[in-house]
Amino acid sequence: MKISQDFNWNTRENKQLVEAVLLLETVDEVKRFLRDLMTEDEIKEFAKRFEAARMLSEQTSYTSIIEKTGLSSTTVARISKWLKGSLGGYRLVIDRMNHHRLSAQAGKGLSS
Repeated sequence: MKISQDFNWNTRENKQLVEAVLLLETVDEVKRFLRDLMTEDEIKEFAKRFEAARMLSEQTSYTSIIEKTGLSSTTVARISKWLKGSLGGYRLVIDRMNHHRLSAQAGKGLSS
């Protein structure tokens, strides 16, 4: 699958970043890596964007998303476009998170 015509994922630096992310194994490792990689403000911004994608996937209105996250309407529109787009990065992760939550809930139901 070709990821983007406008961005070159094949530079040494970009390949190295992708490989580094794939090597992370625990929540603690991810937190430590993200904190070293980004500023606290960048982490907060990316978290808001992901929350907007999650909310959009639940059909939440732009107005509600803007109010909750503080993101601009332009940013929310861009996230919506990417959520519906062919690359599917947001969709992939949101679907996996939903599946993981459902599996965890089903497991709890069996042990009750």
